[in-house]
Amino acid sequence: MKGGEVGPSGLLAGFKDSFSVNKNNLGPTGNNPYFILDPGYKLSYERRAVKGRKAGISAFTTTVLNETKIVDGVETRVVQEREERNGQLVEVTRDYFAIDESTNDVYYFGEDVNHYKNGMVVNHKGAWLSGVDGAKFGLIMPSQLMVGDKFYQELAPNTAMDRAELVGTDEKVETPAGTFENCIHFKESSALEASTSHKWYAKGVGLVKDGKFVLVKIEKV
Repeated sequence: MKGGEVGPSGLLAGFKDSFSVNKNNLGPTGNNPYFILDPGYKLSYERRAVKGRKAGISAFTTTVLNETKIVDGVETRVVQEREERNGQLVEVTRDYFAIDESTNDVYYFGEDVNHYKNGMVVNHKGAWLSGVDGAKFGLIMPSQLMVGDKFYQELAPNTAMDRAELVGTDEKVETPAGTFENCIHFKESSALEASTSHKWYAKGVGLVKDGKFVLVKIEKV
């Protein structure tokens, strides 16, 4: 596989895949400046394509819900992601996150997924929960940032094996919602796919650019 050697477990060497945390320190509230988990916090994104099979406007929103869910013995915060393509609903995901009150590291405990076609749920591809079928929680946002850090965000064999590498900490990102300085930049990939993607986060805001999706609105609902 590109980027390094794969060990017997199927995990890419160099990416941290085990996180020694005290689950008693994990909960649904806390303070990581790059990953906001305040209920009612909503971010909206758009991508405009002018040609090809993805021509048109794609959009998604993330909303921190005033809900929690126990996953793998931990109370997690529920964040809903809703994706549309040319005004048609294509996916709704409920993601589960917990923050370590002693470090402010944010961990990802899984997701419930509904894929839609013509307004109807057609499958739940990509769904996983830590503690079920061999899946384990991953790290989604560390509190200590060092270029070159590599870690798994999802550890669900044969379902979700996303990983991230921090490649920048002082980048500028221009979006319809504003211009953001000193953004952190992650290159993301998967043990299940050959492609890569890029994400940028701004302090006090969170995700401001995801590939070609750019932030268009920040709300407190």
